[in-house]
Amino acid sequence: MGERQDWARLRRERMAEPGAADAYDAARRAFELGAAVRQMREERGWTQTRLSEAAGMTQSALARFEAGGTVPTLALLERIAQALDTHLVVKFERGDSAA
Repeated sequence: MGERQDWARLRRERMAEPGAADAYDAARRAFELGAAVRQMREERGWTQTRLSEAAGMTQSALARFEAGGTVPTLALLERIAQALDTHLVVKFERGDSAA
């Protein structure tokens, strides 16, 4: 049980550091974008190679993106959307913020 408490304490300390919450949110968004693309690709029965070629990128870059390891540019997202015959929609929504 000590190990679990140590992990919880470490997480609290790290999240209290300046910028940690923003970095966590950015990583979460990158993961969610990658997961959405992976789901669409798999629904079509496509391999990473097929989608990466259609989107003009390498298979390894697509794999990193799908795993949430990179934050894509809007241009890349547009190429992926076009390759998947979908439309990219980017919008701003009001959020609950303490600031």
